[in-house]
Amino acid sequence: MDIYLPIAEISVNALVIVGLGALVGFLSGMFGVGGGFLMTPFLIFYGIPPAVAVASSAPQITGASVSGALAHWQRGGVDVKMGLVLIAGGLIGATMGSGLFRLLQNLGQIDVTISLVYVIFLGTIGGMMLKESGTALLDKRSGRRRPAVPRRHNPLIAALPWRTRFYKSGLYISPLAPFFLGMAVGTLTVIMGIGGGFIMVPVMIYLLGMSAAVVVGTSLFQIVFVTAATTLLHAINSQTVDIVLAVLLLIGGVAGAQFGARAAQKLPGEQLRFALSIVVLLVAIRLLVGLTWRPDEIFTVYGP
Repeated sequence: MDIYLPIAEISVNALVIVGLGALVGFLSGMFGVGGGFLMTPFLIFYGIPPAVAVASSAPQITGASVSGALAHWQRGGVDVKMGLVLIAGGLIGATMGSGLFRLLQNLGQIDVTISLVYVIFLGTIGGMMLKESGTALLDKRSGRRRPAVPRRHNPLIAALPWRTRFYKSGLYISPLAPFFLGMAVGTLTVIMGIGGGFIMVPVMIYLLGMSAAVVVGTSLFQIVFVTAATTLLHAINSQTVDIVLAVLLLIGGVAGAQFGARAAQKLPGEQLRFALSIVVLLVAIRLLVGLTWRPDEIFTVYGP
């Protein structure tokens, strides 16, 4: 069933778009990530303009994050004070990112920039994940156990001024650290169409030293508000949000996440992280090929 996307100005198969949403939702449920960092590249591969793919992923991420945030809220797994600081930084970062997005769009460089940022970003993250998960698999096979990493915040973060207590997170640090973290993730949310949870969660644990009990819930709490603001900024400034595309992705994503969560229960964590790293690196390679490969015929003339 083909439908017309008014913003993208192309016709697509609705079942294919729902299927892409379901695939990313499945991966999200299986690996415990937001999925936006895979959704945007998959849409680009299908032929959706990168700017529209980025902007239309944001409402899908918002909708998919609400249920998770509510679940963590009900069990007390959200540090509201920390979340509000992250949101404040995220909103400023999203505003800055929106201005940069609009500037690159006016210069005609937004599509190349999005693809290039994804190549660098996914290549780096995928490589780190592959190394970590591969080492974990080898350790498990050989019976070695790595010592647990103590939970403590970075000395540079501890030196920042205006320290305050975040009771649920078990921290006594400056709010500047989570504020700037939120700002960075907010900027990436606008440019890349990601929720940022797969960046924020490890930073919150290993740099800020937050309690693991509230990390995921606080991250989701921040994602809901920042991605909602991102959607609004894209709709007003760049006008690249295709609501038809976003609804189709959301339908598929919600359904796929349920199956992914069930599948995750049957596989060990190390194997899941290793498989995700391979997927991430393959996506980065495919984007890199699209940026560097030159067809034999740049122009094609069709006869009458």
